[in-house]
Amino acid sequence: MIKAVFFDLYNTLAHFHPPRQEIQIAVAKEYALAPTAEGIVKGYAKADAYMTYQNSQLHIQRMSAEARLDFFAEYQRLIFEGAGIDIPVAQAKDLWHKVRAVPSVLKAFDDVEPTLATLKERGLTVGLISNIYQDLNVICDNMGIAPYLEFKISSKDVGAEKPHAPIFEAALEAAGVLATEAIHVGDQYAGDVIGARNIGIMPVLLDREWLHDEHKDVARIRTLNELLALLDKTGTQ
Repeated sequence: MIKAVFFDLYNTLAHFHPPRQEIQIAVAKEYALAPTAEGIVKGYAKADAYMTYQNSQLHIQRMSAEARLDFFAEYQRLIFEGAGIDIPVAQAKDLWHKVRAVPSVLKAFDDVEPTLATLKERGLTVGLISNIYQDLNVICDNMGIAPYLEFKISSKDVGAEKPHAPIFEAALEAAGVLATEAIHVGDQYAGDVIGARNIGIMPVLLDREWLHDEHKDVARIRTLNELLALLDKTGTQ
């Protein structure tokens, strides 16, 4: 019987506004590069997987400034590689600086608030688990989702990142449930799915762009609306 649902933050509940692909395309024009929006989305999938792996080894916020810049140069290079464009590392660094300089905010996806409201109405405990090194209270207040969340746990708070067990264990403790009574929803297979599964939490892979057909061993959904139907099949308190 499921009593609690945990969510990842970025690309699960939140996205950047304006969209990342729009920013990348606008900056690319300065370099006479013309990636497609679809290509940039695919590139971000590769780059975000790279970030998940790096955070599992050493969180990027714990790196030296120089190492962090090198990481984001490779991150940027992977974005364009996914779009079918090879760029040198030096150019990737320049691009990343310009992309980062464009103002953007985190915004909730359209399906987030209705889903969270329904989960609360059903009496489920709803929480947030994120590798972010920022104040989740401020972020969730600004996004308008704070009233739906019983708790918010960041890797900065716990001192451990997904997929490592302590951050998931902290969520279970905050929710007051057993691992078998929880579901974790996230967009990263290595961080969210493997991390949750390793301690007995049922994982759900949210694949909004439907790019990860290779993952056959996990429940995969495209929108949070599909999560409600999945919970109906699984059974809730």
